[in-house]
Amino acid sequence: MLYYLFDYLEKQYQLPGASLFGFLTFRAAMAVLLSLIIATVYGKRIILFLQGKQIGESVRDLGLEGQKQKAGTPTMGGIIIIMATLIPVLLFSKLENIYVILLIVTTIWMGVIGFVDDYIKVFKKDKQGLKGRFKVMGQVVLGLVVGATLYFHQGVTLKEKIVDGAVMVNTTEKIEWEEIKSTKTNVPFFKNNEFDYSDFISWAGDGLEKYAWLIFIPIVIIIVTAVSNGANLTDGIDGLAAGTSAIIVLTLGIFAWVSGNAIFSDYLDIFFIPDAGELVVFIAAFVGALVGFLWYNAFPAQVFMGDTGSLTIGGVIAVIAIIVRKELLIPLLCGIFFAESISVMLQVGYFKYTKKRLGEGKRIFLMAPLHHHYQKKGYHESKIVVRFWIVGILLAIITFVTLKVR
Repeated sequence: MLYYLFDYLEKQYQLPGASLFGFLTFRAAMAVLLSLIIATVYGKRIILFLQGKQIGESVRDLGLEGQKQKAGTPTMGGIIIIMATLIPVLLFSKLENIYVILLIVTTIWMGVIGFVDDYIKVFKKDKQGLKGRFKVMGQVVLGLVVGATLYFHQGVTLKEKIVDGAVMVNTTEKIEWEEIKSTKTNVPFFKNNEFDYSDFISWAGDGLEKYAWLIFIPIVIIIVTAVSNGANLTDGIDGLAAGTSAIIVLTLGIFAWVSGNAIFSDYLDIFFIPDAGELVVFIAAFVGALVGFLWYNAFPAQVFMGDTGSLTIGGVIAVIAIIVRKELLIPLLCGIFFAESISVMLQVGYFKYTKKRLGEGKRIFLMAPLHHHYQKKGYHESKIVVRFWIVGILLAIITFVTLKVR
């Protein structure tokens, strides 16, 4: 909103300083500052409100050290993250941008699903919360909306270079750009680093590429569901999900910035995505919200994000990755989420298999998700969190390296 106000003032009255709001870097900086202020200053008020309403976490006894002391810690703290993200976005971003709209919808939609889940746990005293099938249904609906929008909306395009009348991507010659609709995405580690989802169906006959949405939309649904559930599983000890997510989102923010810039996208040989640069404002606000939330969520946590926060974080990360065409990097960049999810699947699968074959269920890990395994081994949760952060940083660096290793 402030962007439009100052744009008007600059055009009509040449107000000194108003032109600053035309710069993406300035608006991103203002967004991250405001989100930090909201999360740290008003976050405390939200925590006190949650305490006053006795909206505390009911912790099951899993035999972990220090776990019982966490009972009663306010939950639903994801409200802090959502509020500290949306307010700066509404103030500083270009709200007609389709990518920003999708991320706002994602934040609100996943936030509502998570809030309902937390509400059932706290007020209905049902530790299971919202039934799993309803969570998945909500994630599928979001994936359907995101996938359909990215496929059919005319504002979602790529720009490719035209050299001697032919569309070229891998070239340094600067002639002209052609804006196209495409389902292409970047593939890491391959010299020809692009893949088109339409290839899944176009081989069967001419003209079938127009039905690529039959492949693209289900893939988007799977990604949104998988990443949001991965973030949800990672939210198990103080500061783990928020810190890990901040690293991931910051990395995606750099990808968004270079993807929206013709010069840098050409140099790095990635897709030039018009208007993707505006994502940086949203991402800056989101990173600020996550870091500000860590002020109260770091050990010992004064508030938990609950599913209100974790489902929202996972959904936002998935949608950003899909928008900037880096979804195939998710297993690497979101390696912590991936490992946590795999540990649960392996644990459950192996337990059922051995129970059926041997009559007694056996476990691979002392406890799943993976961070609880290390707690069982006697590691303090602060050490686990910091080491997971370090691994997350290493994965982010390797993700950047994939841009040139082909």
